[in-house]
Amino acid sequence: MFNLKSLALRAALLALCGLPICASHASVVLAQDGEEKPLPNEVQAHYTKYEFRIPMRDGLHLFTAVYVPKDVASGKIYPFLIQRTPYSVAPYGPDNYRKHLGPSPIFEKEGYIFVYQDVRGRFQSEGTFIEMTPHKDVKKSAKDVDESTDSYDTIDWLLKNAPGNNGKAGLYGISYPGFYVAASMIDSHPALKACSPQAPVTDLYMGDDAYHNGAFMLSANFGFYTFFKPQTTPTLPSGRFGDFDFGTNDAYDFFLEMGTVGNAKAKYLKDSNFYWDNQADNPTYNDFWKSRNIAAHLKNVKCAVMTVGGLFDAEDIMGPYRVFRAVGESNSSTPNLLVEGPWFHGGWSAPGGGDHLGAVNFAAKNSDYFNEEILSPFFREYLKGAEDPKLAKITIFETGTNVWRRYDSWPPKNVESRKLYFAAKGKLAFEAPKDSGIDEYVSDPAKSVSAVPVTSGTRMPYISGSANPVDFRGQLP
Repeated sequence: MFNLKSLALRAALLALCGLPICASHASVVLAQDGEEKPLPNEVQAHYTKYEFRIPMRDGLHLFTAVYVPKDVASGKIYPFLIQRTPYSVAPYGPDNYRKHLGPSPIFEKEGYIFVYQDVRGRFQSEGTFIEMTPHKDVKKSAKDVDESTDSYDTIDWLLKNAPGNNGKAGLYGISYPGFYVAASMIDSHPALKACSPQAPVTDLYMGDDAYHNGAFMLSANFGFYTFFKPQTTPTLPSGRFGDFDFGTNDAYDFFLEMGTVGNAKAKYLKDSNFYWDNQADNPTYNDFWKSRNIAAHLKNVKCAVMTVGGLFDAEDIMGPYRVFRAVGESNSSTPNLLVEGPWFHGGWSAPGGGDHLGAVNFAAKNSDYFNEEILSPFFREYLKGAEDPKLAKITIFETGTNVWRRYDSWPPKNVESRKLYFAAKGKLAFEAPKDSGIDEYVSDPAKSVSAVPVTSGTRMPYISGSANPVDFRGQLP
């Protein structure tokens, strides 16, 4: 039996980092005497870390960690590669270094000035955090701020104060950080040359995270808001996130016993998290959600854009398509690319990943291919002046044949639309059924059939897991 608490913590970690959990690099080595000694920090060996509190136009300051290649001392210059996040830029302190930098190992090797920023109102940054910050199309004074102004002010300050920069900047981020990329592209700074919003949270109600086209994602929301809570800044990570005690190893039983959605607050969350209240108290697509749909504001985007998504993303599967479409519709002269691969949420960031999903084999390390042959050449072209890698407008992985396809439009030209019909014996067919018929089954919450272990989050198992009811709960309807 799986351990629900540990899996809930894993889900929290995934959300916190915007990255999949994967095997970490060894951090110790055995000396000749058998004593464990830490390996040298490769980042610290090649980069110098600075910490700044960058002033915004309204007078508040955002905490920013900057890693500069050491060879700028010899005259080399590098572009900025920036990630803005609500999940902490830890570790804090100029002598405490991250273990890895950038979207994947190739970026750290190629060299950028890596920038990590706590967004407004989170951890060491001043101000008030607002979920999915509504964009302000009209700004009448310096007090009218949003993510586009914070990004603009950050880049402007870095250009003038960070050593060894070449005057160009790029942004990247997965999931919630992906939202900050999309929101930062609007009315962008002239030095912002390339952006990659990846699995961007785009419209929380219409398919991303909170509601999937109106269906409240109970397990995902509850698991997230047990640790993602309002903060009084400045603050440091507590080291205790994800410690909610479910009291059971069976998430289905937990939520069945909890009862209605209202009981989540009454029994467990109490008054600790108004973020949860906002989700639960707005069950229809009202102004609260509409104001947070960033796709409606993606105008005056002047930087090149590569939007990335996973074909099997259980959280933000719609966001990449909406961002890609919105950028294309309102910014006809902006280079606008879309990549969709065989990944769960954020799966492309795992070195060596993308070769399978559960028992489904995709025959290659597609994450490495994406990072080395698609994402890295994209940023090299626009930030370092490298030659045009001739990337396709649409690059999408075709499952079954397990090959990457390239198109100049989406949907592809000359596509024939065909209808699929329900057929007898649980099958699908392209031909309309000749005979009418029905299938029926009994749905009893007290005797559920759960295909895979359901934890507090929307992870990849339920997409590729077995539909055999005895695999987990051992119950039949």
